[in-house]
Amino acid sequence: MTATDQNTAEVIASMSEDIRGGSPLMRPIEIVASLLLVTVVGLLFGGVVSRYVFAYPVIWIEEAASISFLWLAMLGSAIALDRNEHLRLTIMLKKLTPLWRDRLEATSLVAVAAFLIALLPSAIEYAMEEWYITSAALHIPNTWRVSAIPFGFLLMTLLVLQYLLRNHRLADIGFGIAIVGGIGAAMWLASPLLISMGAGSLLIFLLLLVPACLLGGVPIAFCFGLGTLTYLLFGSHVPVYVMMGRMDEGMSSIILLSVPIFVLLGCVLDATGMGKAIVDFLGSLIGHVKAGMSYVLLGSLFIVSGISGSKVSDMATVAPALFPEMKRRGNKPPEMIALLATGAAMADTVPPSIVLIVLGSVAGVSIAGLFTSGIVVAAVLLAVLIGLARWKARNEVAGSFRRAPFAMMMKLLVIAAPALVLPFLIRSSVASGIATATEVSTIAVLYAMAIGMVLYGGISWKKFCDMLLETAALTGAILMILGTALAMAWVITQAGVAQSLAQMMQSLPGGWIGFMLVTIVIFLILGCVLEGLPAIVLMAPLMFPIARSLGIHEIHYAMVVVVAMNIGLMAPPIGVGFYLACKIGDVPPDEAFRAIWPYIFALIGGLLVIAAVPAISIGFL
Repeated sequence: MTATDQNTAEVIASMSEDIRGGSPLMRPIEIVASLLLVTVVGLLFGGVVSRYVFAYPVIWIEEAASISFLWLAMLGSAIALDRNEHLRLTIMLKKLTPLWRDRLEATSLVAVAAFLIALLPSAIEYAMEEWYITSAALHIPNTWRVSAIPFGFLLMTLLVLQYLLRNHRLADIGFGIAIVGGIGAAMWLASPLLISMGAGSLLIFLLLLVPACLLGGVPIAFCFGLGTLTYLLFGSHVPVYVMMGRMDEGMSSIILLSVPIFVLLGCVLDATGMGKAIVDFLGSLIGHVKAGMSYVLLGSLFIVSGISGSKVSDMATVAPALFPEMKRRGNKPPEMIALLATGAAMADTVPPSIVLIVLGSVAGVSIAGLFTSGIVVAAVLLAVLIGLARWKARNEVAGSFRRAPFAMMMKLLVIAAPALVLPFLIRSSVASGIATATEVSTIAVLYAMAIGMVLYGGISWKKFCDMLLETAALTGAILMILGTALAMAWVITQAGVAQSLAQMMQSLPGGWIGFMLVTIVIFLILGCVLEGLPAIVLMAPLMFPIARSLGIHEIHYAMVVVVAMNIGLMAPPIGVGFYLACKIGDVPPDEAFRAIWPYIFALIGGLLVIAAVPAISIGFL
């Protein structure tokens, strides 16, 4: 793997020092997951060709892709568990002594195993019940698709138990069983009281159990799952079986089919050097002016984000290409990290943003509208960051670095041109309605692979296999979060919390402006704690109906939510994205802590302008 690939793989592993992987059980699973990813891409591309080239839509393709997609999600989730690539908080774990860290790690694994074992019978029952539902086009029982859920649960259970026995002392495992079993027994004994409390008991599970699991290092997806499962078991009369349907719904939206393909596109971008070609061209164009390399860094993130759709991939592509030259020119590493982190936050609304695709899916908002608005919003934030970078470089001596020769600029432009075409192809196709996000993602990844192989040095077979595995693991981690978060959001709604929240929000002073300010605060905090996708999936079904009732345009509200969440993600001392940026740039977080705050405040200022002026978000729709 290249240095960039290694950086990407490391940071996606949630900054854990404990990298698992290598289980003999997983090798066949990894091969099947890779083939499923190739199958999804092939099916979707075949659908595009049949529809647009031959004007003959093949109606069963979408169903076949949906079946493959759910299996990919569950197998990918198991791969992510094996490779320790499920997102989780490790801040508390890192502060503990080795003895207590091992105990807490064992306890978190026992909690994950308890969740999977408790849900496995309901998952099997759900798959069996789906036998009586036949797909519309393929005319096969839906059990073929949803069997992926119990199979994935069983596989993850075996992995967790294997890892516990292989890497933890029996005393630590016993400690974990005692803690998890003790909490379960206490909840069982208190069940009559919890049920009598009605919706109030849900707050105990959401505000006590879920945060405790987060701080204990339980992966975020399983924190949501444990909160939902324990409420259904001990705080309500709703059967656990219902949770399976909600998880299936969260992981099976057709819109989400584009997520693994855009993740794969980001891997192709890293592996072929297409991103570096864009960075080199921008460097030759504006690298010689005051704050020129800062402009190049921010501009590269803006453009590259329109190809990869992933913040991690964006930062891992741009930083290795630019940081050595920036250091040579006297830029301080903490300032570089501050620009990298906040630039990635700025660029997350640039299409094809995975966050926008997921938000459109869970909130029922137009993907094309989100893509169109996202470019304008990102441009406003880009201007804010450029202004601050220029002010900080006010004492630089102009002309310290020579302008690149015109011939060099033209040569780099020719090299970068095929890569530069890609973001415009993606944005224009979706925004104009020519193709859906899923269709464009398929075309884009095949275009990038073809161009990368012909013009940018190609992709070795080993690197290609690594890319498929990385995509499967990240897809599984994302989809498991979506499934459990949607189940939790459903429970919150059914318990009446959503209605109470809506009434409280609607009675806030200041009307829609007051609601916007509260939204910004909520998502700044959630962005710090939960990372992007969990916060979106958990809160969007609750907050968007309130926004609509107050007359706020859904696209405008979506932009405020996403930007606030991204700023929180990059805000120390909790924001996970800040530490990912430090890891990629190889700068200690303590050194970058102070440097990032001026940029965070600049982004918050830009966010307040976006929230106060709806025309920025909806004026170009």
